Amino acid sequence: QVQLVESGGGLVQAGGSLRLSCAASGSILDFNAMGWFRQAPGKQRELVAHITSGGYTNYANSVQGRFTISSDNARNTVALQMNSLKPEDTAVYYCNAGYRTSFGYSSGTSWGPGTQVTVSS
Repeated sequence: QVQLVESGGGLVQAGGSLRLSCAASGSILDFNAMGWFRQAPGKQRELVAHITSGGYTNYANSVQGRFTISSDNARNTVALQMNSLKPEDTAVYYCNAGYRTSFGYSSGTSWGPGTQVTVSS
């Protein structure tokens, strides 16, 4: 079991930046990757970015070049730096402990409460 707590969300104007952070505790060593997801009202939860324990990163096309995921393995934290934000980035953002496989990122079953990001036009 792993516990996840996200922070850093807020209200920002289009073009602005936010930095999200996720603190993980518990059986984090059972997983080899961490991911950031988001869910906008009326839409399915989608994978935004993920990072493996070895430092490999991958991004959704919609955020490529604007978002950067990073991790501090010693502190069990994962960050998501979001630049050039757009109104369509508005969503609740969640982190997840999961697995990187040959098919991509596979999410684990533990989720944090999420953090709201609102981008005004």
